[in-house]
Amino acid sequence: MNIVDWAVETMDSFGAFGVFALIFLENLFPPIPSEVILPLAGVAAAGPHHSFWAMLLASVMGSVVGAWLLYGLGRLLGPKRLRSIVIRLPLVHVEDYDKSVDFMDRHGYKAIFFARFVPGIRSLISIPAGLYAMPIGMFTLLTAAGSAIWNTIFLTIGFYMGSNWTVIEPYTGIFSKVAYALIALLIAVFLIRLIVREAKRRALGLPDPDQQHLDEREAGSIDEQGEQR
Repeated sequence: MNIVDWAVETMDSFGAFGVFALIFLENLFPPIPSEVILPLAGVAAAGPHHSFWAMLLASVMGSVVGAWLLYGLGRLLGPKRLRSIVIRLPLVHVEDYDKSVDFMDRHGYKAIFFARFVPGIRSLISIPAGLYAMPIGMFTLLTAAGSAIWNTIFLTIGFYMGSNWTVIEPYTGIFSKVAYALIALLIAVFLIRLIVREAKRRALGLPDPDQQHLDEREAGSIDEQGEQR
């Protein structure tokens, strides 16, 4: 059974709750495409047994609850644990962590809202929101607002186009592939810059920028364990 048949069967069996479950899973497993699930929900909503508004509300709730789970994972890790992990990484330094904190302080709200329109990123963006302890109320509001816009577009396409919604499928596939390619390119550029920076540091014989932080952490752990200092 392919993803389309599975989604149709789920919505036929469970209605709006099936849409909720599918969109919730799409947040956790980005390969499940909302660009396919939502038009199918719109097609179902056009029938006699389902409501457009019930399907839309269920889809937004699925987006929000899935985002809450990923946000919670970020909060469990927390900024202190993330900083301690960064200190031990070979290419990333505390200064990079500080820059990421500054970015979230300046642009975090915009990132949460606009990320809802980008495949893959719309799920993963919830983790840094939790990591940097974005207020849960604002996170929920921005996630719900962005999801409502995105979900309404694709539900409406399915509602009015019916089974003909598949004419847009190649374009959504192209959009997703372009988005994933850009994400991969940005990651590659980021890694290359880190590698080049580290190579220059070693060529100049400069010390590890994080060594002082590592020494402080080591001293702190010894103090916590007892008499040694």
